[in-house]
Amino acid sequence: MKIMTCPVNGPRPLQEFVYGGDLTEMPCPDQATDEQWAAYVFERDGAPGLHKEWWYHAPSGVWFIAERDTGTDEICRTYLYND
Repeated sequence: MKIMTCPVNGPRPLQEFVYGGDLTEMPCPDQATDEQWAAYVFERDGAPGLHKEWWYHAPSGVWFIAERDTGTDEICRTYLYND
């Protein structure tokens, strides 16, 4: 069984988590062009390596960041967004 560490609830089975996508910086809503919004929504770097991703722990309702090596699927670090 694969385990992920929730920064609030500790080690939990991976089945309790939902992937939320890559952590990317959102463009300023008041100043972004259509092209910038399209890039934010649709363009992703799929190259293997260390990615910062949003994850959700469904039983507790906690959103957090996981740093995951997409080449090896190793979860290197988890933390709350503002930490």
